[in-house]
Amino acid sequence: MTAVTPASRTNRISRRVGSIAPSATLAVDAVAKAMKAAGKPVIGFGAGEPDFPTPGYIVEAAQAACADPRFHRYSPGAGLPELRAAVADKTARDSGYQVQPEQVLVANGGKQAVYEAFATLVDPGDEVLLPAPYWTTYPEAIGLAGGVSVEVPADETTGYLVTVDQLEAARTERTKALLFCSPSNPTGAVYPPEQIEAIGRWAVEHGVWVFTDEIYEHLVYGDARHVSMPVAVPELADTCVVLNGVAKTYAMTGWRVGWMIGPADVVKAASNLQSHLSSNVCNVAQAAALAAVSGPLDAVAEMRAAFDRRRRTAVELLSAIDGVVCPEPQGAFYAYPSVKGLLGREIAGKTANTSTELARLVLEEAEVALVPGEAFGSPGYFRLSYALGDDDLAEGIGRLRRLFG
Repeated sequence: MTAVTPASRTNRISRRVGSIAPSATLAVDAVAKAMKAAGKPVIGFGAGEPDFPTPGYIVEAAQAACADPRFHRYSPGAGLPELRAAVADKTARDSGYQVQPEQVLVANGGKQAVYEAFATLVDPGDEVLLPAPYWTTYPEAIGLAGGVSVEVPADETTGYLVTVDQLEAARTERTKALLFCSPSNPTGAVYPPEQIEAIGRWAVEHGVWVFTDEIYEHLVYGDARHVSMPVAVPELADTCVVLNGVAKTYAMTGWRVGWMIGPADVVKAASNLQSHLSSNVCNVAQAAALAAVSGPLDAVAEMRAAFDRRRRTAVELLSAIDGVVCPEPQGAFYAYPSVKGLLGREIAGKTANTSTELARLVLEEAEVALVPGEAFGSPGYFRLSYALGDDDLAEGIGRLRRLFG
């Protein structure tokens, strides 16, 4: 008889982890970088990452922290006390939301904050309303916590905004929470203040928790403005978690510092989880984040002006392509055009019937890397990050126009 060993069992990977889909955005970015390394002139629109360097005063703070013996040791798992206090101050300054330092948990990037928030509040079988299109990580984090994602679809005809009526139609006795993201990744949509207030009041009325992702709070354009839901609806504060970080605002994607803000008991529980999961965030990165959130917003304004220019360029160029419909994004740094008009059409002697197939065709024929809408729960679309150089932006979309004819 052959002994059954762990290595010979059919299910080597746990069902929980085996069910996780890889990050589509990071996968596309990796392919683009590999092609570039091989000498191919690929242009990547995949990763949501500013092309600017981290501002100098932030880097200098990190350099000083490297030489400070205090930062060579473990620090409190929930974050450096001065950083938690600074995040509370920054939140009051930027959104008007008044919180205490003990309501702040500093995490290893926004993704860890997202996961820990769901892990802390969602039990197996709990339903989380998830407006689609959505960031690729949300359903994976919900699933890892044992929750069930209930998609609430929106499209270009509504500016990618969901309504209270849609949320109410999707609500059941198992509904625990709503994931809310404005400005939105992947669409760039920004909810108007009155709609944010209406959704917040609906959540309070029905006892629905709100996880509001505000990481793009400073990247709004034109007449759009960011409004934090617990500010619009103060009664929501006891059943609301705010997710944020330094990555997008300060061009610090690689520094890996994010945070969650919530009721003190929720943050305490999440801190207990993090104490076993990762302990403290890198102290040098925390020192850099402290300089970022405590410092001026001048560099942020300069980056926003560049993104605004690229936003208008992207929409103009994409809208000139037959078969593409591109609403003007009001925030973040993404365009989310519908490419349904290109599906089933012969392109370069080939036919793509899905946006995934079309993205593959574009990569092969035009050497342009795009993330298809399937990754965001809405087939028939592409997400293009315009957080790349002006020349690459124009050349990349120009290649698309030449390919699509």
